[in-house]
Amino acid sequence: MSLGKVGFIGRFKPLHLGASALLESLCEKADEVTIGIGSSNKYNLRNPFTAEESEKMIDIFLSPRFSNYKIMHVPDFGHVPEYSDGKRWKKEICDAFGKLDYFVSGNDYVRSLLGDKYRLMCPFDAVPEEKQVRLRATRVRLEMARGEGWRGLVPTNVAKYLNRDGLVERFRKEFGLQTLASLAGSESCLHDEDSRQEKMHVEEA
Repeated sequence: MSLGKVGFIGRFKPLHLGASALLESLCEKADEVTIGIGSSNKYNLRNPFTAEESEKMIDIFLSPRFSNYKIMHVPDFGHVPEYSDGKRWKKEICDAFGKLDYFVSGNDYVRSLLGDKYRLMCPFDAVPEEKQVRLRATRVRLEMARGEGWRGLVPTNVAKYLNRDGLVERFRKEFGLQTLASLAGSESCLHDEDSRQEKMHVEEA
């Protein structure tokens, strides 16, 4: 049974094996998948790849097999005081994504904002159990800062793109030391964030 029209938002910094498994499953099961690249207006420690680079990663992974998806850039507004309640972001999402059969999200903050507008689905409900990969991009970035351990955490063709275009080298130069200082020895990169942490990151400039 088809899922119909489905929406999903991620930051894809970078696209890793967990997110790629989800996107693959959505494209297999849905008629149309709208993929939003979140925090598209930010380039910082948590967003060390541009929205255009994240879009390229998604296309590299999906386009050889699928054509039933489209990608849009989704900016944050939470760092602007008058929009910190999330209502502006919610309106932008509803206007851009339109009518959907499901909105897929495991982000508690996003679910709290969109739950009255869309039928929500948890990511792991969309991915067969044998294909599920519990992984956060934070861990991938930590491995990038450390050395070569990140390669096994992203799709092979995405790893080639990141290396070929010098994006890993740029990340290490601009954010490597900060990443190590903020994450090395911490368990935070292994666990999902709660609503308070998610909202805090949205409000970062």
